[in-house]
Amino acid sequence: MSAGAAEGGSGQDGPSAAEVPAHALTGYVQNFDNGAEKQRVSDVPDAYDIIAVAFADSTDKPGEITFNLDPALASSEDELKSDIAAKQEAGKSVVISVGGEKGNVSVTDDASATAFADSTVALMEEYGFDGVDIDLEHGIQSQYMGKALKAIAEKAPDLVLTMAPQTIDMQSTETEYFKLALDVKDILTVVNMQYYNSGSMNGCDGKVYAQGTVDFLTGLACIQLEGGLDESQVGIGVPATSQAAGGGYVEPKVVTDALDCLTKGENCGEFKPEKTYPGLRGAMTWSTNWDATGGNAWSDAVGPHVDGMS
Repeated sequence: MSAGAAEGGSGQDGPSAAEVPAHALTGYVQNFDNGAEKQRVSDVPDAYDIIAVAFADSTDKPGEITFNLDPALASSEDELKSDIAAKQEAGKSVVISVGGEKGNVSVTDDASATAFADSTVALMEEYGFDGVDIDLEHGIQSQYMGKALKAIAEKAPDLVLTMAPQTIDMQSTETEYFKLALDVKDILTVVNMQYYNSGSMNGCDGKVYAQGTVDFLTGLACIQLEGGLDESQVGIGVPATSQAAGGGYVEPKVVTDALDCLTKGENCGEFKPEKTYPGLRGAMTWSTNWDATGGNAWSDAVGPHVDGMS
């Protein structure tokens, strides 16, 4: 049974945990207003299979997280909980995202690992979240974060666990983020690396590729695919619009070409993988709000393509 695809109840009140589709589209919905179109969870298009609510906040206690609702996301706690339950009834998974550009949660010892696990489970139980997304951009210690995530999975066996590392964090299996992904491989749903806001990076063929190209997407994904992750645990994360990131935006066709290249060996650029990965999980975007600002052009194009990968 794949991670995030367990049977039965989720261990939280409300709907049973939905099975994450073999090929899934992930989108972040913003718990803050930055000029993108405001959305409730209920406004997120049906194309999105995994919805990550961004973001949780840290507290003064090391490792502990909490959630402070912004009126941009919902008018009340009850409204948010109702929106989450409705998405789950529709077969979607909703997770709480930890981190982001400005968020930092430090899990560096046993005590902070326990605090992270306990507070995450508490948020899952309170709001009905199906799991957690790790989007920490200020360094992690795989030993203790791995311990925390395994503790969460023990209490929530249907856990949906996603990650969104930056490109530098997944250049080799020796990085802490890659170590973490491999350490929790048995409970990991998908790693949607951020193929944006990045300098040029090495592909798995040793060549250097620049962001904003199909080769950047395929050549870097190959590192994860050949580095020990299951193909179902790899997704491509990109901005929904050029406004959504400082760099690395690509047209939706570049994303679908990259998916074709990795899964079928078609529509590749200069880099062509030595083998195909038909089980590739799919794609992710930051954010559903920016997607809406752009008329949902991203999900309208990439969503059906991901669905058609089956």
